Amino acid sequence: MSSPHSSLTASAAASDLDPHSVRFGFENTYARLPEHFYARLDPIPVAAPHLVKLNAELARKLGLDTDALASERGVEILAGNRVAAGAEPLALAYAGHQFGYFVPQLGDGRAILLGEVVARDGARYDIQLKGSGPTPFSRGGDGRAALGPVLREYIVSEAMAALGVPTTRALAAVTTGEQVLRETALPGAVLTRVAASHLRVGTFQYFAAQRDTEAIRRLADYAIARHYPEAAPAKQPYRALLDGVIARQAQLVAQWMLLGFIHGVMNTDNTSISGETIDYGPCAFMEAYHPDTVFSSIDLQGRYAYGNQPLAALWNLTRLAEAFLPLLVQEMGNEPAAVASANEALAAFQPRFEAARYAGLRRKLGLFTELKGDAELAEDLLERMAANRADFTLTFRRLCDAAAGPEGDVGVRALFADPDSYDAWASAWRLRLNEEPGEARAAAMRAVNPAFIPRNHLVEAALHAAMWRQDLQPFEQLLDVVSRPYEDRPNLERYSTPARPEGYVSQTFCAT
Repeated sequence: MSSPHSSLTASAAASDLDPHSVRFGFENTYARLPEHFYARLDPIPVAAPHLVKLNAELARKLGLDTDALASERGVEILAGNRVAAGAEPLALAYAGHQFGYFVPQLGDGRAILLGEVVARDGARYDIQLKGSGPTPFSRGGDGRAALGPVLREYIVSEAMAALGVPTTRALAAVTTGEQVLRETALPGAVLTRVAASHLRVGTFQYFAAQRDTEAIRRLADYAIARHYPEAAPAKQPYRALLDGVIARQAQLVAQWMLLGFIHGVMNTDNTSISGETIDYGPCAFMEAYHPDTVFSSIDLQGRYAYGNQPLAALWNLTRLAEAFLPLLVQEMGNEPAAVASANEALAAFQPRFEAARYAGLRRKLGLFTELKGDAELAEDLLERMAANRADFTLTFRRLCDAAAGPEGDVGVRALFADPDSYDAWASAWRLRLNEEPGEARAAAMRAVNPAFIPRNHLVEAALHAAMWRQDLQPFEQLLDVVSRPYEDRPNLERYSTPARPEGYVSQTFCAT
């Protein structure tokens, strides 16, 4: 008898003998799970699909033919007008806590999982259409997406990938020739999203709410096989799975914090089991540093403010641990032992997060070794930045020059309302730098402190131009800049500097 944690068994991909067809080579393991894990349905065709952007680099990584994807037939697949050979379209079922309130059934209300492909490096990825029409989980929605949110996710997810953050990615954006009605009529679009998988904390919550322990076990076995094979031989594989998810989420949120990224909607249905950033709605990169910063127009209480993101992640992981309890009871023998095991796993989140964050802060400050007082030095800088409304990204980037010598202080001082506040900190920083060799320090700092992020006012300007003037040049230019975030590139100052007061973006919107 095979182990419940044995390797994934791929389905045979259907063949298409047409030499002009798009060959994905789908292998659809999720479709082999029980039927109540999803709904089977095809995408709803659109009126006039038109390719806006194809991610050729990602397509090649996935082993796909870029010319075929950009062809008329390829665009029809990317729009949902044609189902590719071997695809088994599914809308996934899941639940979720949304701003703390539990919704027992959410699911893919405007997305269709076409299938899975195995990339050139052997990794397995989902190919999903977002904005592909209503599903049984749409809850009265139209199942469509507007061009603005599609391009926002394209820009920000590709920027995150270039910054080295685990993330879903954008394979293509296609306009539909139709309009979607939100506050006003907007041009419709479909995003083709690539993810390690679309398993969420909310996927486990969906079955936990139904007290379907067998479904939780099947899903956990699937998650182990797909994402955490090292957990399979463990004495307590489900506890090992929980440990793995907690570790990846701690690392992920630390990376967000080190870049000034604010997700905006850290609901449990937006928390990926694989440890990727997923569902870019009202996301934003902070400019003036402050831990209370919120951009999302729907986060009225600041639940998912920048500084609250680690707490939100731990809260979400606690909900995952609750869903896992029936499995942990079986492993531990009784409920008290299972609860103790879950709490032990959750207790590891904060030290893991802090270790990852402080290690990252040391790298950002050019510190190659760990010494007592480093954490205090980093926190002191952040407190001074908050008091002086210093730009997060520019402060750390300009510190790269300051690390080479005091003459570089001029650029950093200019970011502080009270330059003397920076000077006091810089004196302590230089004393600390003198305690270790400084060869190649500035270069090492530039490799972790980006020059470019998708600044909110530039993103909004690009989306506005695309939606209302059919001008994609600002989108293309911004995408090019943020795809190489760590390079010094001449004549691109407007992409690296904060918005002027009159152009500052204080709120971002889901617009779904």
